[in-house]
Amino acid sequence: MRTDRISEASPRSKARIAGVFYLLVFVTGTLALVLVGGRVVANLVATACYFVVVLLFYDLFKAVNRKLSLAAAFIGLVGCAFGTLSSLQLAPFGINPLVFFGVYCLLIGYLIFKSTFLPRALGALMAIGGLGWLTFVSPPLAELLSPYNMAPGILGEGALTLWLLVKGVNSRRWKEQAIVAGKL
Repeated sequence: MRTDRISEASPRSKARIAGVFYLLVFVTGTLALVLVGGRVVANLVATACYFVVVLLFYDLFKAVNRKLSLAAAFIGLVGCAFGTLSSLQLAPFGINPLVFFGVYCLLIGYLIFKSTFLPRALGALMAIGGLGWLTFVSPPLAELLSPYNMAPGILGEGALTLWLLVKGVNSRRWKEQAIVAGKL
């Protein structure tokens, strides 16, 4: 019943819901960094919230490019899975989950830039943030650049979160773009 209401919600409402879950990612992700006893739980909650963001973004950005939005969602969900496995010390590979989120942010940045319903500047910030997360592909490079390599991601994702919370998306332009793309 709950998912039916969300799937029928307006694009602006979906964007604001995504903004709320994105904010929860920031809050619980920060707690995961500072908590000692509840670090794993906070990380799992942050991952679950990011999972919701990824699904909502797929739905919003399929109006721009369905295949690219699906690819971004797949990469984002793989990042969530790796994040969960890493927090439980079960990751099969030594890949930092932020690498997946780097690719995800690049794709979402491109989709935002190509959209007509969000400011292009947010797309550019997300893409730059993705480049910052991609430095984690090399642990020595990430350590050398830390904490500066995290600033672009925090800025890009933070700006998008605030925009979604305050403004959402332009529903009229989203519908127009969805009609042109044959998604409505």
